[in-house]
Amino acid sequence: MTFIWVARGRSWGFRFLRTGGITDALAVYESVFDSLDLEADSYRAVGTRGALRLRDPDQRLDRSGRPITHDFVLLGDTAASVQSVEDGLRIVWPEVSDEYSRIWALPDPPASES
Repeated sequence: MTFIWVARGRSWGFRFLRTGGITDALAVYESVFDSLDLEADSYRAVGTRGALRLRDPDQRLDRSGRPITHDFVLLGDTAASVQSVEDGLRIVWPEVSDEYSRIWALPDPPASES
């Protein structure tokens, strides 16, 4: 499964948690999300990529009380298999759920993975 994943933790801000193996993940993320005005729980196809924004399914908040959202830039076969928020919750979220449960309360973000 290939995707870029961006989220905040309880005490750390916007971080790339996965880069999808892309050297300049920020440029790809911006090319997909900057042109969109996505609310939480939204999906849009953007060319051959997908933009998926999910409210944290476990309703976690940051230390300021803001709801956590997760942004995914779906790439390759992952983009082809996800066509809705429901698909994202069923296909993508299980890939990161346990990992995020382990890291969201850490005082510092972990290093991003490919």
